[in-house]
Amino acid sequence: MKEREYKLLEAIAQDETVTQAGLANGLGIAVGSVNWYIKRLISRGYLKATRMDRTRLRYNLTTEGMTAFTRNATQYMKDSLQIYRDLRGGAQKIVTQMVERGIERVYLDGDDEIMDILRLTCIEANIQPTSEVEQWFVARNGNGYQLKESKSVSLSAGKSS
Repeated sequence: MKEREYKLLEAIAQDETVTQAGLANGLGIAVGSVNWYIKRLISRGYLKATRMDRTRLRYNLTTEGMTAFTRNATQYMKDSLQIYRDLRGGAQKIVTQMVERGIERVYLDGDDEIMDILRLTCIEANIQPTSEVEQWFVARNGNGYQLKESKSVSLSAGKSS
């Protein structure tokens, strides 16, 4: 099931009296696209449309639609948890490298959820994340992390010693 189809089912599950214009506005897509997706979901047996009055339709998730919706939600949760586990494992490997090198302070280059996982892992290992570039810093490397030594800090530290 495509993401837009899932989001349509989710919106309809929350409000069966929602209009196609309301769905289009809520999902940020054209009314014509909503109409096309709804027809597709009806043809797959996921939705049923009934008339509320002369100009309005009511959309109901069928048993098949609820099953598909639940299956997609469950798969999304599994995928999300696996991504978290992978990131957490990568963070633990980097932190282990830092502990082995005796690093006590590190600059984390980034401010997103992926770096938040590393930030918490550092704190657990008594490594202080800093807001200024230190001798050591960690940058994102795709969906992982890479420990680097800052040339400018280590050079300036070497000159003052």
